[in-house]
Amino acid sequence: MTPTCLWMFGSYGDVCPGARRTTDNTGYAPAGYIADPTANITGISPLHDSGTGSSLGSYGNFKIMPQTCPGGFIASPGYFGQTLDNGIKIEATTTRRAVLERFTFPENAGTPYFVLDLANDSPLSFGGGTLDIDAAKGRITIGGKWKPSFGPGLYPVYMYQAFACADLLDGGKQELDDFGVFVSDNFGMDAKELGGTHLDLSYNLIGSSPYQSGALFSFKGNISTVNIRMGVSFRSVEQACANAELEIGSAPFEEIQARSVALWNEKLSRIQIDVANTKPNVTEIFYSSLYRSFLTPNNATDEGNGLFEDTQSPYFDSLYCTWDTFRTWAPLLSLTSAQEYAEVVETYIDGWRKNGVIPECRTNQLPGWTQGGSDGTNLIAEFAVKYHSEAAALGVNLDEMYTALLSDGENNPKEWNTGGRQINVYKKHGYIPYAVLDATSTGRQTREGSRTLEYSFNDFAIRQVALLLGKPEEPTYANRSTWFKNVWDPDVESDGFKGFMQKRWANGTFKRQDPAWCSPLDDGPRACSLTQDNTNGFYESSSWEYSFFSPADMATIVDLMGGDETFIARLDHFFDEGYYLAGNEPSFGTPSAYHYADSPVNSVQRVRRAFFENYGIGADGLPGNDDQAAMATLAAFWILGLFPVPSTTQMLVISPLVPSYTVHNPYLNISTTVKVENFDPNSVKHTIPDGAAAYVVKITVNGVPSTTGRCYIDFFDTFHAGGEIIITVTANATEANNCESKLPDSLSTGGWALRT
Repeated sequence: MTPTCLWMFGSYGDVCPGARRTTDNTGYAPAGYIADPTANITGISPLHDSGTGSSLGSYGNFKIMPQTCPGGFIASPGYFGQTLDNGIKIEATTTRRAVLERFTFPENAGTPYFVLDLANDSPLSFGGGTLDIDAAKGRITIGGKWKPSFGPGLYPVYMYQAFACADLLDGGKQELDDFGVFVSDNFGMDAKELGGTHLDLSYNLIGSSPYQSGALFSFKGNISTVNIRMGVSFRSVEQACANAELEIGSAPFEEIQARSVALWNEKLSRIQIDVANTKPNVTEIFYSSLYRSFLTPNNATDEGNGLFEDTQSPYFDSLYCTWDTFRTWAPLLSLTSAQEYAEVVETYIDGWRKNGVIPECRTNQLPGWTQGGSDGTNLIAEFAVKYHSEAAALGVNLDEMYTALLSDGENNPKEWNTGGRQINVYKKHGYIPYAVLDATSTGRQTREGSRTLEYSFNDFAIRQVALLLGKPEEPTYANRSTWFKNVWDPDVESDGFKGFMQKRWANGTFKRQDPAWCSPLDDGPRACSLTQDNTNGFYESSSWEYSFFSPADMATIVDLMGGDETFIARLDHFFDEGYYLAGNEPSFGTPSAYHYADSPVNSVQRVRRAFFENYGIGADGLPGNDDQAAMATLAAFWILGLFPVPSTTQMLVISPLVPSYTVHNPYLNISTTVKVENFDPNSVKHTIPDGAAAYVVKITVNGVPSTTGRCYIDFFDTFHAGGEIIITVTANATEANNCESKLPDSLSTGGWALRT
């Protein structure tokens, strides 16, 4: 729940630069942090999500603050430190469910004084709670309810609970002096009760921001260093106190930090790049990205409540959202972390057991909004196709998984905004019609084009597991995997190119929209997200973008667009004219899509440009919100020279930005080393210079030419088997610009046979 953190990039709160906790700032800061040094710090909180897309932020509860005014920060795995302008130094180190905070005051600073917040989380969503001070024990306990950051948030049903237990005496080394409670606002109210020990506040039905409220306390003596231990829980105050005692106890700050550092060293060493011969900015981007991939989702095992209070399965919070994470986050986890991946998969299956639908977006312990399809199907199917031999030993029942998947493909929930799919009309028409009458279920009937495309890919995930387990439904779902074609309008034109994905009426006629709507070139304003006035037909992107989306059958997309030559010209136009939206997930696969038109050199060149235009080591080093490490893992794959095809065992080979790396899989007890023969550091830049070797001409796996050619590799040949992969690169773009008649798989060309 509160794992540790590393340095972070982000101009407006993309990620959280703390020991998995950070100072909270004013301004737009969905992760609780903003790089603007003029923003005011409002406190340091033990609960955070990193890199969410919610504009309001997520968590940020139980902030504690000695003073205000921001300064620079120092962060590394297991540690966060920040010195304020008034000279007070704040430090924090964490365990999974507890934090140890150290505050060092300058000489002659006077009495150390603190504020501990009750009501104000990052999105200001307080729904009522209590605070109690036990002066004899030196303990403050807090419990309350808050609204989720990306979900219904209806009072009082859709509110999550959280609890904190702050121990103030540092094992008897510190002694409380003054203490009390306060309630205030920004309009003149500033009420305090010296000696007060209790607050019990409810949800303010009249609306507006919640009152600022909490505890005030100081310490006796002219002490320069104050240590405060805080446990957190999603179950109870008692559990929060027990968590702090169990995970920190009386251990000093340095010991807790050392434990955390050891855990992070093990995680981050699972992929070891050749640091000495890699450009420093690439190294920093890679390990920051790998770090953030292990921040999500939040491991809240033993902290479930409601339906999950007595679950025997692992319990993860912040599945936020699978629309973001199935594309690159889950595939990267699969390379190194079979056990952790299995635990996450079991969380998804357990969500189906408890709620009847596979989770799509769990935010703050509650079902969040569904953005496109039911993409949990793709995330768990990827585990099945890669780890089916190990699944039982890892605690995943594949037959039960398939039952869950089949339920997703056949059963229409009454309400599908927060889980499941609008399957009834989809099965009836073969697509999601515009303005269709749905008499038996409810959801936001927008995004008809993108939902059809994503439903089709969800069905491909079900097909993959059906094939794996020899289920009779495999042909049905193989057919449904091709239904993306049903929203292809061959006649709509844009910028001289003909044929785009479009929404259509139930009678089959197309409801044509400008394919540029909701692209960076849209002259709007226009609604493009979950709001009811999104008439575009696509979610957070344009038809220009989504018309390239069919990961299971890109060969059909190439054919629909007119063949290789037109497809390449269209991709070039897409990028060169500015339709590409790097900060959004539907764009992830387009820079490497040239592979499917037998032009891998163009993929190499385009990925280089996209990487160096959108990733860096400064405050603006991400193209948008990190989206629970979606952006981070895309960058990591590009650095490794790969791009995964979700729900499959295949990865496109692009061209690594490092001369070599080794991937360790501790569960399989194997390591795989990738070496780049003829690696030229001069090629690692935005535009590859003439004469610089960067284009893949040959791949060997354990001394044998790759059976899949030079455009893609298979998980079972490589990272599941271990050994050595040698990628030979050349400066001769002409020589390397084909896939040697071995294009990546597509359904329409007979691809996606079972691999074991």
